[in-house]
Amino acid sequence: MIEVVRAGPLTTVQDLGRPGFAHLGVPRSGALDQPALRRANRLAGNPGGAAALETTVGGCAVRVRRDTVVAVTGARARVRVDRAEVAFGAAVPVPAGAVLDVGPARAGVRSYVAFAGGVAVEPVLGSRSTDTLSGLGPPPLADGMTLPLGTPGAAPAAPDLAEPGELVVTLGPRDDWFADPDALFTTDWTVSPLSNRVGLRLSGPPLRRAEQRELPSEGVVLGAVQVPADGRPLVFLADHPTTGGYPVIGVVADVTPLAQARPGTTVRFHGPQR
Repeated sequence: MIEVVRAGPLTTVQDLGRPGFAHLGVPRSGALDQPALRRANRLAGNPGGAAALETTVGGCAVRVRRDTVVAVTGARARVRVDRAEVAFGAAVPVPAGAVLDVGPARAGVRSYVAFAGGVAVEPVLGSRSTDTLSGLGPPPLADGMTLPLGTPGAAPAAPDLAEPGELVVTLGPRDDWFADPDALFTTDWTVSPLSNRVGLRLSGPPLRRAEQRELPSEGVVLGAVQVPADGRPLVFLADHPTTGGYPVIGVVADVTPLAQARPGTTVRFHGPQR
């Protein structure tokens, strides 16, 4: 077991999510930065999709009740075991009774804390992920909460530290609803503080509509760039709804880089455009 000493502003349990249930109104959810989750798990000796903790900006602190191995990846942060600083992005042994403290993110937004054996909360629809939109999975961490750990597996391994690629967007299906859809590519967008696991809101000059009529709700996918009435794009992330009533101007091929995009970060989109 681990005991939550300091939950942080939004720390959740995340694995690779629950794809395949959109027809039931259930989004994929899962870690926003999946490469970082896989790296942390490999360092801790787990399969890449094992459940871990995803912190948000402020970090967290937990007490472990057995000897374990821990790895922290994603947004860089100071990591301490009983106040002694330890390595970030490495396998770190933590003795029973010690407090692991992951500090505020120094760069990026979300850190991933993997424990040998993984976080073994009860799965829902095949996943242990917290879905902040639907409420499926375990609740966000709170001070005093306890979480079970699974049985440790293989010895820790060195991860592949490859960086994620560019933000590539394919226009459609509703790009013809906009007077100048290519403005999505020529504008330097800024991440809004109103962003969360459901969607990343962008600030910038509004995209002008060519079509003013209302749009019935239709299916949306991970990475869909929806444009609400104010004309400023919203990129759907892991906890996105399965339907939406605003036009989708395009779809981001890989949202991984957005998992670590802080408010004020500049975001640029690139083709292919058709």
